Amino acid sequence: MLDIETFDNLRGGNVVYKALAHPLAARRLAALAGAAGPVAIFDPDGIAAPLLALCPDFDVQGLYVQDVQAVGKMRGGHEARALTELPQAQVQTVLLASFDSARLAERLPPLLPPGARLLTLDDAKLPPDWLTVPGRYLEARNFATNFVFFRDDGRFATRLTTANYWAGYGAEQVRFQFILYAVDGAVLAEWADDAPAGPGGYVLDSREVRARFGLGPFTGQLFMHAIGVAGHDVVKYALDTYATDNGVSLSCTHDANAWPSARFAGLPAPRADERVVLWVQNSHAVPIPAGTLALDCMGAGHPVRLQTEIPPFATMAVDVAELLPGLNWPAQIEFHAGRHVVRPRYEVVRGAATRIAHVNVERADLQPDPGIKALPEALGRGFLLPFPVLPPARFKTLVLPTPMAESEQGTPLRLDVFAPDGAKIDEHFMGVLPRAHKGVVDIGAMLPEDALPVGGHAELVYDFRFGGDANGWMHALFRWEDKTSGHAAESSFGAHIFNTAMVYKNEPQSYTGKPPGLSTRLFLKLGFAGKQSFCMLIYPASSPWVEKSSTDLELYDGQGALLDAARISIACSGSMIVRPAKYFSEEKLSAAGERGYVLVRDKTCRLFGFHGLYDGAGGFSFDHMFGF
Repeated sequence: MLDIETFDNLRGGNVVYKALAHPLAARRLAALAGAAGPVAIFDPDGIAAPLLALCPDFDVQGLYVQDVQAVGKMRGGHEARALTELPQAQVQTVLLASFDSARLAERLPPLLPPGARLLTLDDAKLPPDWLTVPGRYLEARNFATNFVFFRDDGRFATRLTTANYWAGYGAEQVRFQFILYAVDGAVLAEWADDAPAGPGGYVLDSREVRARFGLGPFTGQLFMHAIGVAGHDVVKYALDTYATDNGVSLSCTHDANAWPSARFAGLPAPRADERVVLWVQNSHAVPIPAGTLALDCMGAGHPVRLQTEIPPFATMAVDVAELLPGLNWPAQIEFHAGRHVVRPRYEVVRGAATRIAHVNVERADLQPDPGIKALPEALGRGFLLPFPVLPPARFKTLVLPTPMAESEQGTPLRLDVFAPDGAKIDEHFMGVLPRAHKGVVDIGAMLPEDALPVGGHAELVYDFRFGGDANGWMHALFRWEDKTSGHAAESSFGAHIFNTAMVYKNEPQSYTGKPPGLSTRLFLKLGFAGKQSFCMLIYPASSPWVEKSSTDLELYDGQGALLDAARISIACSGSMIVRPAKYFSEEKLSAAGERGYVLVRDKTCRLFGFHGLYDGAGGFSFDHMFGF
């Protein structure tokens, strides 16, 4: 397990981790270690463990602390000594393991060993033009970063789509810095692009990158750093993977989640006619040792280790059947990642078609919450996990609940199914599901033949009729299969409390504000190369809320100019499929261009959405939308 702290739901993200793991900082740390020689580390901020985990090249002769309670304890593999012992250290240099450390560095000379030089982590800072807030280095907005699965190999290309949503929070000029890594971790290209001056769209296509830098085929990862941001430090995007060889393959996933985790879950085992490949991408400048990563059948407790070292920033395709032979859908797989990777993608190969989806973070800090069993009537059905049910005559909609906490054992779940007008048309009690369950449900099979002719949605809810425990981190894998073309799409997400006036802990959630007064701000990209975009908007409500939504569809161009708007209305507990071509003229959509987008805006309620593309030949994609 990599000795780092990344993210937890109470404190948020650890900026020190971002500062030490940044690829540019990693280069500077390696240079610092090479110049330091035998070194003593003074660790006033308690960051020696992640520092040495992410840069093990320092020749550490001793580690020193001020806190008397820390003396004798282990930090980064070294026993902490009292700072008063530092003058006796036999070293060439002393490293002050702190950023913005000028004042403290001025006071250290009396404690330095004779002839020793003083170095600080300020020597490993990013260049000033990479910083949003130069005066406060450990400011979260200085590290608005993310990773992207990026591929252009002759069969498939990838396309990142986002918007300068920071402009809405007051950002004046946002710039993107990129580093593209090859499959072996070598740097293929580095460059910068300016985001639109206003809240315009931004597109980065792998074909354009390949032509721009004269690259051959590649499969790797793209590091993305946004500079000049305001409002928040999260880099969100939609990523399309599409066939360039006239195939039907088409997939959409969302941002990678920039924080490495110890475990991930929601990886499906293959069907008999499928191959499932987990794309493991090292997120750090240190190798992942052989035997560190492992796959396990969920609930089995017998992880099988990957006996291959993965170089820094390298990408490896892991065929799950090679580690777990004989394991088939609907079994699910737990990925033991040791905090070495951000949320990985996986690829399902079935005949000539492939689809890409992502696993989710499995939390180690979460325990069953008895308060959820006793939620008051004001919170209605409490936690909901809404997802689309595509028209059953054409599509299968499958749902497989997935444990997303290491402590999760018996989870009591029910499915509620709703028509577009908000009428509840069916429910299905799934039982108290053990960790190793294989309880997949075909929504269409449980409905009358003529139900939901234009689709609808369903919601997973807790149901304690036969006991069980809940933690509020309810997740599921959703799979939609086209009965005609055979193509499929899948996605996964977690539950929230939606649209109530009362709150429970940090629920309901919204991108801005607190209940009452939740609002919606969802991003819907436009199509490209003959592919049309669409989304399904769902209005979930834990308890009765506004009878009808007042939802605006705002069409923006690539520079952030508002070109047109349309108003739609969705029933409480209802849903609607939205195709931009239905609400905006061909002329306006053409003016918006491929970098344009639709902002789904509602000030009366929080909507949830899934978006994708369709190509008219049986290819389609589907994944949940992001908001800002």
